[in-house]
Amino acid sequence: MTIQSIVPGAVKILVAGGFGVGKTTMVGSVSEIAPLRTEEHLTRAGIEVDSLDGVRDKSATTVALDFGRITVRADLVLYLFGTPGQFRFWFMWDDLALGALGAVVLVDTRRLEAGFAAVDFFEQRGIPFAVGVNCFHGRRDRTAEDVRRALDLDPGVPVVLCDVRERNSSKELLLALLDRVHREALTEGR
Repeated sequence: MTIQSIVPGAVKILVAGGFGVGKTTMVGSVSEIAPLRTEEHLTRAGIEVDSLDGVRDKSATTVALDFGRITVRADLVLYLFGTPGQFRFWFMWDDLALGALGAVVLVDTRRLEAGFAAVDFFEQRGIPFAVGVNCFHGRRDRTAEDVRRALDLDPGVPVVLCDVRERNSSKELLLALLDRVHREALTEGR
C-alpha cells in the first residue's frame, strides 16, 4: 500500500489549540500563499471574556479562521485551517473539522491547561493529531515526554518541540502528523 492510495491529492489539516499558542503564526510561516487571516484587535470588551494570562502582549485575535496552503509533493497539497482559540468561537470547530485528514494541536508549556480541550476534541472525534510544543523565544521548559505525560497522550501521538515562527519547524510538525496518518492508515488496511 502506498501513501497515494491512502491520502488524496488535496487534504485538509486543522491547526488548533488554545488562545495565543501560535496558530496564526504557524499558518503564516508555512503557507506558500499569502495566508487569509481573520484577526481583529483585542478591545476592552473582550477583557471580560478572554483571559490574557500568559499572553499579556497579545494585541489581536482570530475571530473566524486562518487559511493557508503548502505543497508537500506534486501529488499532495495541504490546505491549512487555523481555528480560533477562544472558547466563545469553538462552535465553529465542528464545521471546520468536517473532512479533515488530521490536526496539529499547538500548546504553550507556560499554559498547558489550554491544550486539554483541543486534545479532547480530536480524540473524541477520532481525528488523528500531532502536538506541537511551541517553544516561544527558544524556551524549552519541558521535554516532549513531560508534555506527553501532562496531556495524558497516547503513545502514538507525535509530540514535537518547535518554533512555529520558523517555516522548517512548522513543516517538521506537519510531516510528523502526516507520518501518523500514514501509519494509522496502514494499520487499518491490514
